[in-house]
Amino acid sequence: MTRQQINTIRNNWRLVSPDADTIGRLFYTRLFEIAPEVQPMFNNTPVLEQSKKLMAMLGYVISRLDRLEDLVDDIAALAQRHVKYGVEPYHYVVVGEVLLWTLEQRLGTAWNEDAEEAWSTCYSILCAAMVESVAC
Repeated sequence: MTRQQINTIRNNWRLVSPDADTIGRLFYTRLFEIAPEVQPMFNNTPVLEQSKKLMAMLGYVISRLDRLEDLVDDIAALAQRHVKYGVEPYHYVVVGEVLLWTLEQRLGTAWNEDAEEAWSTCYSILCAAMVESVAC
């Protein structure tokens, strides 16, 4: 990732993170709409609690983008923990689509080609690490 992409993501995050509960609910509502088969994986955790976990993880990821090699190891470990919930590699693609959609909805005019490219690049790197860690 380039320095500019990292800055774009961090600037976008500053705009949406104060609205964490809304972002989380929007994300999970959309996820369950387009991938209803994943909803049972979340039955034991209320959406608001799961939203807080998602936002905390995104905040953590964004805070460490300049140390991507360390972050990839953490993300791979996270993916390995998610196997016990029934997460399959293809779920990460769906989650990425929903994340980008959610950001687009909340960022409005701040969502532009640069933002989409930065977030897509970031998620692609992390997705590859997650999928690789569970495929081994």
